[in-house]
Amino acid sequence: MNPNECSTNLWVFGYGSLCWLQGFDYGNHQLGFIRGFSRKFWQGNNSHRGTNDKPGRVATLIKEDEAVTWGLAFELLGETALRYLNDRECTKGGYETLITTFFPRNGVMTPFPVLVFRATEHNPQWLGPAPLADVAAQVTECRGEAGHNSEYVLRLAEFFRDNLPEVHDEHLFTLERLVLKRMKEKNISSTEDAPATQAKQEVISIALAAQPDNNPEQEVRRDSFQYSSRVPPSKKLLCLKV
Repeated sequence: MNPNECSTNLWVFGYGSLCWLQGFDYGNHQLGFIRGFSRKFWQGNNSHRGTNDKPGRVATLIKEDEAVTWGLAFELLGETALRYLNDRECTKGGYETLITTFFPRNGVMTPFPVLVFRATEHNPQWLGPAPLADVAAQVTECRGEAGHNSEYVLRLAEFFRDNLPEVHDEHLFTLERLVLKRMKEKNISSTEDAPATQAKQEVISIALAAQPDNNPEQEVRRDSFQYSSRVPPSKKLLCLKV
């Protein structure tokens, strides 16, 4: 099939944990951006990255006319992927859906519509804006069924360094720096079990060094710190009709 031909499959835009932990089958994928939104850690989470008593903080999209948010678009394969995402993002995450235009980074593929999961202030898990130092303190103290809240921030920042080094997200990278500082100050890695200690030390070392791996491979997730930070080599890139 010609790469410029259109696909009838649905595409989804990932700007948070979907960038480094998909959990669903997908076909083509493309780095790029959407317009009119900025990424902010204003959404609470009481399942994946926190609990009811200690909700974590995860990313959402805030309407901002001149803003651009970079991420990764995936072509969904079958209804199973969409059902999985609806459960992960809507049922457990408190997100809503919208359709917007995705602009591929490669400059060859025509912009096309994507499904976006976005949390707003109208959902019960919403936490809203706060000083980034306070957000960092909350992130370093929370854990949910998917793992520690710190992982969410650090893995996302690493994804951008590995795959979109030209992109600088001030909100994300400032939060990452504050999270790392607080983890070091609180000596978090010495207060938990050995596997968690080793994992957190790995995260800190990777984020501080910001050195990409030479041979990244996607692997099965065995614990909250095993993941694939790099996008696999591109397959055929298709646009979308919806």
